Amino acid sequence: MPQQMIWFFVSIAFSLVAWGIVTARYIWPQLRFRQRAEALQPLLILHSFRFIGLAFLVPGVVSPDLPPAFAHSAAYGDIIAAILALLSLLLLRSAAGIAAAWIFSLWGSADILNAFYQANHAGLLAGQLGAAFFLPTLIVPLLLITHGLAFRILLQHQPEPAMQESRHAA
Repeated sequence: MPQQMIWFFVSIAFSLVAWGIVTARYIWPQLRFRQRAEALQPLLILHSFRFIGLAFLVPGVVSPDLPPAFAHSAAYGDIIAAILALLSLLLLRSAAGIAAAWIFSLWGSADILNAFYQANHAGLLAGQLGAAFFLPTLIVPLLLITHGLAFRILLQHQPEPAMQESRHAA
């Protein structure tokens, strides 16, 4: 394994640890007692920035020898994830919004896993990422962790409101 790949994977590992600490200490404590739609909002807003994956298609940002199979699947998968995140955000207060959030979470997670597969299959070298090196080393670990949070929130039982409006006249 080339040394640049060792540093690449070490960077990803450190990012996962750092974002894991931030999530455990600051993000999850703020989200865990919120209602489902309210807890999903900041996660969906974060993922709406996944359009940044289009950087994999920009000459000069990435090396000209970046494998096209990786670049295209990562870029287009990310823009679809961003669109699904925004759609989920718009629909969130309805039942359709929760369904859209499920679709987004499934797509977004699968897209990240597919990018890892495509990179490995194409023999991607870290240097081929050019200026986009920060995406898989800084941003993708956060996205993976927040997908985990989104699944946890989506799977949570939503308790009935403490007081329900009576349909009977008093």
